[in-house]
Amino acid sequence: MKNILSKKAMLPILILGIAILFTSCDSFTEVDLPDSQLTADAVFEDRLTANAAMTDIYTKMRDNGLFTGLFTGLSNQLGLYSDELNSYYNPGSLSFNFGNNALQASGTEIAQLWSSSYSQIYAANSVIEGVDHSVSLPEPDRNQLKGEALFVRALIHFYLVNSFGGVPYISTTNYAANRIAHRTAENDALLLVKSDLEQAITLLPESYSSPERVRPNRYAAYAMLARVNLYLHLWDQASNAASAVLNQTDVYVWENDLDKVFLKESTTTIWQLMPAMMGDNTKEAKTFVFFNGPPPSSSLSPTILNAFEANDQRKVHWTKMITTGVNSWSHAYKYKEYSNTGSSVEYSIVLRLAEQYLIRAEARAHQGDLIGAKEDLNKIRNTAGLGDTPASTSAEIITVVLKERQTELFCEFGHRFFDLKRNGLLDIALSPVKSGWNTTDRLLPLPQKELLLNPNLAPQNDGY
Repeated sequence: MKNILSKKAMLPILILGIAILFTSCDSFTEVDLPDSQLTADAVFEDRLTANAAMTDIYTKMRDNGLFTGLFTGLSNQLGLYSDELNSYYNPGSLSFNFGNNALQASGTEIAQLWSSSYSQIYAANSVIEGVDHSVSLPEPDRNQLKGEALFVRALIHFYLVNSFGGVPYISTTNYAANRIAHRTAENDALLLVKSDLEQAITLLPESYSSPERVRPNRYAAYAMLARVNLYLHLWDQASNAASAVLNQTDVYVWENDLDKVFLKESTTTIWQLMPAMMGDNTKEAKTFVFFNGPPPSSSLSPTILNAFEANDQRKVHWTKMITTGVNSWSHAYKYKEYSNTGSSVEYSIVLRLAEQYLIRAEARAHQGDLIGAKEDLNKIRNTAGLGDTPASTSAEIITVVLKERQTELFCEFGHRFFDLKRNGLLDIALSPVKSGWNTTDRLLPLPQKELLLNPNLAPQNDGY
């Protein structure tokens, strides 16, 4: 009892040390050895505090940076930057320049995405190094924590590469090395993401640590690996990784009710982020849902609304129209709970089963497995109330897959922008709808502050 009380008494001190460690740097180029280093070492000798360190990273991801459901996250910003959302933001907003194709290297919104991402990567590296050096942490805990941290490191780098192009791939907490890090070429960085995910797969358990699926398991890493392989045009590997997930039919059960897909207990969820407080729901609902017109921030664009085929039930269940009687606007309505509901109903889903079917359909089409590709594609279409695709050639099936990705994954972490980019369709799709669109806009600008601090990041991306 004395030992238990002692650990409980030390927990606030250790958590404070974690907080200092993981928030001590604005930019990864400015990381210094924290004063709490000795305290932080002790964190990874205890299962409770080591898990708290990893959980703190998910908290940061939910609240800041690329994955937050707030308007500053990629779901909103890249929705505005592509053809999913129309902007009603005021000029002073951190979303205004995304919506008006006016991004600048000196922009606060760009610096915020960059610095929060590398802060989270630094925290993941701290966990990896901490558990590697741990003496008393049991091996199953070491493996799970290291696997989760590798998964997070890979995930964040994946989004940075696809947003900024070549970026430093940071795999250490060595501030001296990080301060002068060079950019890694896009393809090479994706191969490093792939390597981290493959290592994570060997470490993560098959089962979830809780029914809520808020800590990634082995199949969450497989799901991301399937996407990375797709982006690398490794069609057979993309198909196999997606199948590794889809074959787990005792864990992932297809949901035919569209109103249940984004509930916290959905059996199609692979990995999700939990709200901060009991009864809270997603930040996405607060970002996208509005009740009166004109919209206070953004609305779904005519492009996405017109992309739905007649009778597509996703338009019925996942979008909602607001009208004044004269004018009307629509908003994303995947997440419906705007306020506290006493008991949380919706979590922010980062990875879900539908994407895996679409990944495998695309990969199979490229491989010439047209029957298998159509089966996967029709799984998505039939659930949306649509008939089987009439596509018959590989090229036709791939075109339909991309269209289904548009209507299935809209307003989810920039899928639309990245799909257009990886298929060389950005200029075709965005030039007609984005004022001043240029080919160089395929990449976000590197933050000017980072270029000044670290000349090795030069040159700036073209066009900025």
